[in-house]
Amino acid sequence: MKIVGRNFKKIDSSAITSGKPIYTDDLASADALIVKILRSPHPHAIIEDIDVSRAETQPGVAIVLTHKDVPKTRFTLAGQSYPEPSPYDQLILDSKVRFVGDAVAIVAAETETQAENALKRIKVKYKKLEPVLDFENAIDHPSIIHDEEVHFNLPQAVGGQDPSRNIMASYGFTFGQDFEDVYQDCDVTLERVYYVQAAAQSMMETFRSYTYLDSQDRLCVVTSTQVPFHIKRQLARALEISPAKIRVIKPRIGGGFGAKQTSETEIYPAIVTLKTGRPAKIVYTRKETFSSSNSRHAMRLTVKLGADNDGRIRAIDLHALSDQGGYGHHGFTTVKLVGEKSLPLYNKLDAAKFSADVVYTNKLKAGAYRGYGATQGAFALESAVNELADILEMDPVQLRLMNIVQEGEHTLAFDKDIKSSKLDKCIETGRDLIGWNDKPRRLELDNGKIRATGMAITMQGSGIANIDNATAIVKLNETGDVSLFISASDNGMGTDTVLMQLAAETLKVNPEEINLIAADTDLTPYDPGSYASSGAYVTGMAVVNACNDLKQRIISAAAKHWKVDPSEIDIDDGVIHYNDSHLDYIDLGRILSVGPAGGTLVGTGSFGHPASPPPYMAGFAEIEYDPETGVVKVVDYVGVVDCGTVINPPLAKVQVESGIVQGIGYALYEDVRYGDTGQLFTNNFMQYKIPTRPDISKVRVAFEESYEPSGPYGAKSIGEVVINTSAPAIQSAIHAATGRYLYRLPMKPEMILFGE
Repeated sequence: MKIVGRNFKKIDSSAITSGKPIYTDDLASADALIVKILRSPHPHAIIEDIDVSRAETQPGVAIVLTHKDVPKTRFTLAGQSYPEPSPYDQLILDSKVRFVGDAVAIVAAETETQAENALKRIKVKYKKLEPVLDFENAIDHPSIIHDEEVHFNLPQAVGGQDPSRNIMASYGFTFGQDFEDVYQDCDVTLERVYYVQAAAQSMMETFRSYTYLDSQDRLCVVTSTQVPFHIKRQLARALEISPAKIRVIKPRIGGGFGAKQTSETEIYPAIVTLKTGRPAKIVYTRKETFSSSNSRHAMRLTVKLGADNDGRIRAIDLHALSDQGGYGHHGFTTVKLVGEKSLPLYNKLDAAKFSADVVYTNKLKAGAYRGYGATQGAFALESAVNELADILEMDPVQLRLMNIVQEGEHTLAFDKDIKSSKLDKCIETGRDLIGWNDKPRRLELDNGKIRATGMAITMQGSGIANIDNATAIVKLNETGDVSLFISASDNGMGTDTVLMQLAAETLKVNPEEINLIAADTDLTPYDPGSYASSGAYVTGMAVVNACNDLKQRIISAAAKHWKVDPSEIDIDDGVIHYNDSHLDYIDLGRILSVGPAGGTLVGTGSFGHPASPPPYMAGFAEIEYDPETGVVKVVDYVGVVDCGTVINPPLAKVQVESGIVQGIGYALYEDVRYGDTGQLFTNNFMQYKIPTRPDISKVRVAFEESYEPSGPYGAKSIGEVVINTSAPAIQSAIHAATGRYLYRLPMKPEMILFGE
């Protein structure tokens, strides 16, 4: 291959580094109304009265909206394929607020100062209700968070929803033999409870959206989103207008990490524009992004393991209780992946079991975050497996090599056919790179500090099986260049570049000859968006199929021109060959641009798949622990990944590095914290700590490439799997250093020193 597997610079890197106006706020018109939101100071309350008369008369104010002025159709803002698995439990503005920071009123004014002045003049009378702040006590709490009728698209038998008990979803799966029979028959059993915290995605660009009416009075939405087509469908339902009247345009995105798979800002300027006819924009402050958007789900995870004395893991039971917050975005799908992306790692089982309860609370709604449930599941299961290795007095590397799923197997848990896996090689390579066998797992240094190592493995998916599908269109222009129309959302990870490489490889052209047109619901074909690790796999295969379609059309057109059989035509380096004759793409484009027999050649390709091929990763952490302060620093981290064929090595390497670092933050620092009254404490970067460059010492990355037959040139996903091993590997290293097991994240110095 000439293009796939080679180093190509991100196609947007020059625009980003030179400061070109490519982001949503750069594109908003100067006369756009500024939209601001009045937010609830209470976690749970009824709005008994709201007086906006003084706000409406303030200078520059164009409109003030309350729950009395907006449509009453309930919807979800979770950006997922239809039918949405998240409940319709939200209004644009409601007479009931369900967390501190929930929207109460919308103000639009000529300037930001005028809008903020108007907010201060809105008078609200609240009837405060008892909040549900402890998710472990949410079920059957006296306060019911959603006492209205909530519509669920999922069948009751699958979802187990009961909002009257604050249960958003409740369900379970069993695999193999009777779990309790197998568990009781095991030589060694282990049951542990783990707690993982909510975490903020902390992308650089906060939420922002800009709306206007075009010449046909259609609503145009320019927005920083991972899911433009889902946004279009959501807005149509929420605003009670036809989706044909909505166009969504995604410009460059300044990061998302899953946060922008939820629609947070689009609805507010949209309704202002529809009401006033004027362009409008909203830009969330950093405080709003922390306190009024979405975060990772906090969970309590209970793990039961059963094994024989020789190390064979025979039984796994995993139960998750998930804190959904005030609205049900991503509740069912996230917690499902806790089991689905962890239990199939181990495939010498006789029995497996997964169950979950997802509960409403009066806190910030939980949503998508890189790893999407697999991160939480990996911490619990991998920490338990490491502890099992200690009980059995086995090397955790060897324990895993004995039990992991292998290529060609069918998993007992969740029925996955594994057609590509180099997980064993990932473990062995990581072991060698970290020097696992060359040094003790615990080493006291001369300065009193302690070096220690730990490890973990993980898996993820590549798109959503039987649901995700994408379409790509590719066009040969009369000037010989190629236009590629795709709707995948590049959040900064390089999806656009990877898709361009796949197109260039298939069409046998220089990547510079390909023009990319991305993510405009009027111009580009349907794509689910950037989530579920679907970009390179789902959209990538759609691009390959589209380019193969165009390639056949090019061959047919050239054969017709030369009056020969298409089987005699070959293409290489953008040149069409027949014996000693040849045509450049530009020559064919010119031939087809004149005369009645000509026309533009367009290729179309789609892709969806009944499976979601898992990428795998092994992570090895070396920490330095200070027994006087409890401070842990990760001094070396090795991540080895099987993502199938590596399409762009530098971009893949950066993905792995960034995921490991985010995982380190999740393990040691990051923590969304609330006060007794439901007020969010961590609403800025002074309080919410994320890793910075001085916090990170050495991160090393390697790849063990398998070949996934269903993927583009053998590729699988990479974007999410890379965040999952950090926390359990570090937990394992902390135990090696201190002798203490930690069951709660983040693992802060005081916890390490004194326990919980």
